[in-house]
Amino acid sequence: MDKHIRIIGTAIILAMTPMSQHPAMAASAAEINRDAAAALQALYEGTPGAKEIGAKAKGILVFPSIIKAGFIVGGQYGEGALRKRDKTVGYYNTVAASYGLQAGAQSFGYALFFMTDSALKYLDESDGWEIGTGPSVVIATKRPIIPNA
Repeated sequence: MDKHIRIIGTAIILAMTPMSQHPAMAASAAEINRDAAAALQALYEGTPGAKEIGAKAKGILVFPSIIKAGFIVGGQYGEGALRKRDKTVGYYNTVAASYGLQAGAQSFGYALFFMTDSALKYLDESDGWEIGTGPSVVIATKRPIIPNA
């Protein structure tokens, strides 16, 4: 039992230790716009039907790169842009934490297609939400939709 407590304690300390001595900086609006546009283009080119759905969507929330890592305790973070008619109208981030049997790191991206005005209104009026609580269509890719990844 003591061995398990030491392992869990070590994992928690490692999870709370910064990976770098430099403070984390959020991406600039220009970087997010560039990466979101490129990710969406890559999605359209690599996933049949995505462009057709995108043309019908009222808005598309694109997270071009989400980093997920953990060892017992995990977390993920990513920054994205809400696009309407090929223009960015807002910026969002996604943050999650988890606990359980896990070890490793990965990078992935996703896009949420909001097909109705009420779905967009829900996004605008929510002070925090999670996938699955509001109406949306998600197209997942098997590879990251990050340019040059």
